[in-house]
Amino acid sequence: MILLVREDREFLAAPGDEVHTDLGVIDVPESVEAGDTVETHLGEPFTVRELRGPDLFNHLDRTGAPMMPKDIGLVVGHTGASRGDRVLDAGTGTGVLAAYLGRLGADVVTYERDSEFAEVARGNMELAEVADAVDVRTGDVTDHLDDLAEFDLLTLDTENAPTVVERAADLLVSGGYAAVYSPFVEDAREVNLAAEDAGLANVETVETIQREMDLDERGSRPSTAGVGHTGYLTFARNP
Repeated sequence: MILLVREDREFLAAPGDEVHTDLGVIDVPESVEAGDTVETHLGEPFTVRELRGPDLFNHLDRTGAPMMPKDIGLVVGHTGASRGDRVLDAGTGTGVLAAYLGRLGADVVTYERDSEFAEVARGNMELAEVADAVDVRTGDVTDHLDDLAEFDLLTLDTENAPTVVERAADLLVSGGYAAVYSPFVEDAREVNLAAEDAGLANVETVETIQREMDLDERGSRPSTAGVGHTGYLTFARNP
C-alpha cells in the first residue's frame, strides 16, 4: 500500500487502484514508487509516499482508542525493543503497538479477547506488511500463561494486566522487560504493586503527557487546546 499526498489531502491506495478524490480520479500505475508524482484526470498532481508508523496510526481500521505514538515511543525507548525480540502482547485492539513492534523487526504474539477486533487487527497487520511477524490470536492471555515463556518483552493494555504481571518472571527471559499501559492511576498502582510482589526490578510508573507549543508574533507558550494526557505506563525488568 501507498499514500497519495497533496497539501492537506491524503489517500490510501494500492498499485492499480482507481482513487476518487475531490480533485479528480487517479489511476494508480502498477509500477508506482515512492517519490513519484501521479495526476488525476483533471491534471492535479499527488505525491506518492510509502507508509511509515505515523501513517499507519492514521489509516489502520479502528476498533477503539489505539495507543498513541508518543506512548509507543516511550515503550520502545524504555525497553529497547528491537529486531529479533520475542514480544508477548495482550489487548491488541486496533494493533497499532503490535504493528510498530513488527516493523521494528520483533516477532509478536498478541492476544485479543474480542474475535471481531482480532479479525480487524489481522487485516491491519496485512496493511502494515507485518502479518508474517505478528501472530494475532483470539482469546484471553491469562488462559494461556502456562504455555508461554521465553519472551524478551511483555506489553499489556488489558484490565487483567496485574494477573499477567504476577507471572512475568516465568514469561520473560532474564533481563526482559514488562511495559503496561493503564488508563487510570488506580490501575497503574495495582500493576506497580504486582510487579514488586513478583520480584521484578526497576519498577517505575510514569504519566504520559505531551503538549504542543503555540508560536506566534506575541510569543511562545504551551497550547491550551488540550491537556495532552493519555494514561500511565508502568515498566519493570526481570532480574
